[in-house]
Amino acid sequence: MYKKNYDVIVIGGGPAGLAAAIAAKKEGAPKVLIVERDESLGGILQQCVHPGFGLHLLGEELTGPEYSYHYIKQLDELGIEVMLNTMVLNIEENNIIHAVNQEYGVCNLSYKSLVLAMGCRERTRGNIMIPGTRPAGIFTAGTAQRFINIEGYMVGKKVVILGSGDIGMIMARRMTLEGAEVLAVVELLPYLSGLTRNKVQCLDDFEIPLYLSHTVVDIKGNERVEEVVVAPVDQSLKPILDKSWSIECDTLLLSVGLIPENELTREKGIEINPLTKGPIVDHMMRTSNKDIFACGNVVHVNDLADNVSIESEIAGKYAGIHAIDKDLDGDKTIEIVPGEGVRYTVPNKIIINQYNDKNFKVFFRVNEPNSNIVLKAMANGKTLKELKKKKVSPGEIEQITIPKEELKHVDSSISILCLKED
Repeated sequence: MYKKNYDVIVIGGGPAGLAAAIAAKKEGAPKVLIVERDESLGGILQQCVHPGFGLHLLGEELTGPEYSYHYIKQLDELGIEVMLNTMVLNIEENNIIHAVNQEYGVCNLSYKSLVLAMGCRERTRGNIMIPGTRPAGIFTAGTAQRFINIEGYMVGKKVVILGSGDIGMIMARRMTLEGAEVLAVVELLPYLSGLTRNKVQCLDDFEIPLYLSHTVVDIKGNERVEEVVVAPVDQSLKPILDKSWSIECDTLLLSVGLIPENELTREKGIEINPLTKGPIVDHMMRTSNKDIFACGNVVHVNDLADNVSIESEIAGKYAGIHAIDKDLDGDKTIEIVPGEGVRYTVPNKIIINQYNDKNFKVFFRVNEPNSNIVLKAMANGKTLKELKKKKVSPGEIEQITIPKEELKHVDSSISILCLKED
């Protein structure tokens, strides 16, 4: 059995894992390893050939591969080890992970700090239980993206997309540019699931119709999809079948949400947030297990790769500090809770310790679209920070920064609120 000891092991070589590993190494952790199950680093970024990455964090507009290369090129410079084509099987109690690959067989890898950065997966037809036949021509949007951008296969000519998630809208544009006809994007909710900028650039600019408060209620076809049946939904999201109509097509793409990859997290017994389906983390991105950190879409599904990198740099920084035998515990814990108009927050708590930064950044999603609102962080009836925004949407992550000096006014918890402006 192959055995080796490390200070920090990062599971996942996508944008989260890359940023975390680099931050851990820069913080002083001598031996850092990335374990990636795919044949190359970069994760989903390698198939995202569209621009729009790096605008917030790097100050330039890059494609997905360009954005990942910004991090990948630093690995050799920093001496970070990588194991590709390697699947992690489990996490043992004595800070050992068991992995397997073709080169070494079963690997026994020990760590002082472990970073979970496995990303997320797409929801499939089985997850949403669309009735109908089971013909060819049904793909998740991400699978179609990989076929076209990496494998070089065209998946269809007449396309309907279910769901207005970002990958779905981006694939509406991509399919159009490749010569397909995108007949409709159908969204169950009464509002957009993805970024507004993607609606403008990918749907509006190409005159692709978007049907909000609609869903696919049937799929018809023998060997290949021949048509889908679309119906509006009522306020309870139940289809109004007597108002349904059919769209002739040969392809249905599903962009109906993402699920954080947390099988290893659950097996380890780490506390899970029922709202995000990811681990509960403090401001250091540390989980309920003090040796294990988590970042990126494992914690919550992000809207921007830039935000993934920001969170992951935090996780890597503190994983590095912890690995060199420094205590991250503190004298005080402050809970961060979603208040009025807010669905969830990340992180879930702040630990007051000697490594606190000057400011604490809180990411969150709102419950519904709204305009002319105020975002507030409040504790003990006092406003710690507030921001005014013209528009908010559940499809876009908001953030608020709480100054460290304001925490002296907090007893036990901070509420994050989204309020209509007076």
